[in-house]
Amino acid sequence: MTDIDPWTGWRHATEQALYGPEGFYRRPEGPAGHFRTSVHASPLFARAVAALLARTDADLGHPAELALVDVGAGRGELTAAVLAAVPEELAARLRPYAVEKADRPAGLDPRVTWTDAPPQGVRGLLFANEWLDNVPLDLAEADPDGIPRQVLVRPRDGAERLGDPVDGDDAEWLARWWPLAGSPAGTRAEIGRPRDTAWAAAVSCLTAGLAVAVDYAHVRETRPPYGTLTGFRDGREVQPVPDGSCDITAHVALDACAAAADGGTLTTQREALHALGLTGRRPPLTLASTDPTAYVRALAGASDAAELTDPVGLGAFGWLTSRRT
Repeated sequence: MTDIDPWTGWRHATEQALYGPEGFYRRPEGPAGHFRTSVHASPLFARAVAALLARTDADLGHPAELALVDVGAGRGELTAAVLAAVPEELAARLRPYAVEKADRPAGLDPRVTWTDAPPQGVRGLLFANEWLDNVPLDLAEADPDGIPRQVLVRPRDGAERLGDPVDGDDAEWLARWWPLAGSPAGTRAEIGRPRDTAWAAAVSCLTAGLAVAVDYAHVRETRPPYGTLTGFRDGREVQPVPDGSCDITAHVALDACAAAADGGTLTTQREALHALGLTGRRPPLTLASTDPTAYVRALAGASDAAELTDPVGLGAFGWLTSRRT
């Protein structure tokens, strides 16, 4: 019996599974219906982004129009929360863009421009929270002779087999950023070249300002030997099957992305949020006796901040910051 379900590379299969006409990200519930990001964990995250936006505004000399570009906007949750958090004077000059392939959600603030690609020639802050991990990529695996071969997948059930040796630009990317040649059989790499291209294109939309990518990440010295590809559905990690039934994600080689955009600064979310004044410190106990309501409110905020900066949780996210002048 002939198998009518073709084998294909993971990049193509993931593109269809996530963003095709019946793709996972086209569902009405959006990403928040399946997993919890920093945006959904606490309003403090949006306030920190608002503080970063205000700093960017000051660095640019308070221009007449300031852009906020939310890339991988989901259903616009971060954009809306930042709009609510900024001072009125800044909000009056702010031009917010939500960049997402899904349709515009009902009820989104009419000030927000909904688009499937970053705007060009703007000045301000571009913020991409957990976007690059969903930019589809191909996988490579070392065969018994240590030759990196493309991993092919059958979309209906996630079964895999090895294809041709990796060549061309992908082979060059592997050699520079995730060396696989000569590795033991079964060792894997995720070819991040499409993410490098996507990030460089996103950064280039700014004529001046700051671009920030936030994601689970690794660098050349700490690449995981068997990759990170996985799936998520209904708040649980599941087998990555590219049939549209689950999210397909893999951690990001942020060092390679930085190089593609002519450099940038790598840090952790914990360090970045601390620099924005979000520390998770408990309020002084004396406040409990002088103003119990304020103490309870401050304690809740400290708890949220602690989650966002947890060094073995959300705080371990990588932050890549690229400045345009």
